[in-house]
Amino acid sequence: MPSGFFDREQTPALLVLEDGRSFRGVSFGAAGEAFGEAVFSTGMSGYQETLTDPSYHRQVVVATAPHIGNTGWNDEDDESSRIWVAGYVVRDLSRVRSNWRSNRSLDDELRSQGVVGIAEIDTRALTRHLRERGAMRVGISTTELDPAKLLAKVRQTPAMAGSDLVADVTLSAAQVLPAVGEKRFTVAAIDLGIKDMTPTRMAERGIEVHLLPASVTLDELTTLSPDGVFFSNGPGDPATADAPMTLLQGVLDAGIPYFGICFGNQIFGRALGFGTYKLKYGHRGINQPVKDLRTGKVEITAQNHGFAVDAPLDKPTATRWGNARVSHICLNDDVVEGLELTDDADNLLAFSVQYHPEAAAGPHDSAYLFDRFVDVMTRRRNGAGDGTGGRAEHNPTQSNPTQSNTDQEN
Repeated sequence: MPSGFFDREQTPALLVLEDGRSFRGVSFGAAGEAFGEAVFSTGMSGYQETLTDPSYHRQVVVATAPHIGNTGWNDEDDESSRIWVAGYVVRDLSRVRSNWRSNRSLDDELRSQGVVGIAEIDTRALTRHLRERGAMRVGISTTELDPAKLLAKVRQTPAMAGSDLVADVTLSAAQVLPAVGEKRFTVAAIDLGIKDMTPTRMAERGIEVHLLPASVTLDELTTLSPDGVFFSNGPGDPATADAPMTLLQGVLDAGIPYFGICFGNQIFGRALGFGTYKLKYGHRGINQPVKDLRTGKVEITAQNHGFAVDAPLDKPTATRWGNARVSHICLNDDVVEGLELTDDADNLLAFSVQYHPEAAAGPHDSAYLFDRFVDVMTRRRNGAGDGTGGRAEHNPTQSNPTQSNTDQEN
């Protein structure tokens, strides 16, 4: 089925990095200009979920897989209400879309949402450049084809470090996702840029999820009498997220179980007294190896982050709530991939991971973390330990009610 991209006259496009490196290609998606931070994602599938992930707000994503667009675009796999990437860079845009759920082409969807793309450039060379020099500002244009002039525009755009972007992506008003089947728990989920599959995974486990704006106060949150609090993924520099950090400290003071992912891991680290820092080029893709330091097991994970927590890997840190320690690390570079807070009896009080256990798109190795959250809330409700410290064991056969459509197809 022709996409339409190859049926019209191709328009030249230019990509310029802030260090002056430039690439010429052809336009797809919308015409115009786009600016943001150039990052690369190593996933070979799941581009629809990537493009609609709010964590990619103000980033220009480079696909390292050379062939993109072959499954088109459907109406089921979006992770939010819109495309959030500032621009999209691919090597080879598929000439056909072939999937039984495809409603339109990737090119059509980017054009309809005003997202600028560039194709037919050497994405391998671009990715190697970003690995060597680090993520940096970038511009894509179909209207300014002079590299020097486009470079001047790129250098006027804000850097990702120091950017507070949560207000751009959070809900404007609270929403409720009912539990699937019998309601077991109530969770207050703070939307810092949440993906749709995350509350879905909780609802599948009997959790009524109250999605709350990032501006929610502790008093507003506690009126819900939640059994647990969840902080989502999100864009920007965690060092700017002072209000969410203060809210989380209030949650910990109240003794409410906490689970955070991605940005929620970084805010948890700050709440515990650790710092954060910007990674050279970040972790983005659905094939990142992570080691659980307690069990020694390795999970293949989906990730999207450019910042990390600065915490000691070899010893716990005393806090006013209990002992905080690093629970997971990335096997590629020893970056902190998880934190946990325990009491003196080693019972789990709160925990977080830097990756995406909702797996949309991605592997399902980490789905057990939602069960761990249920276990921590159950133990708090019962007022006693469960013999495992509130840690659900990693069991590959453990129930995972629903897989994302992308994962079922690939």
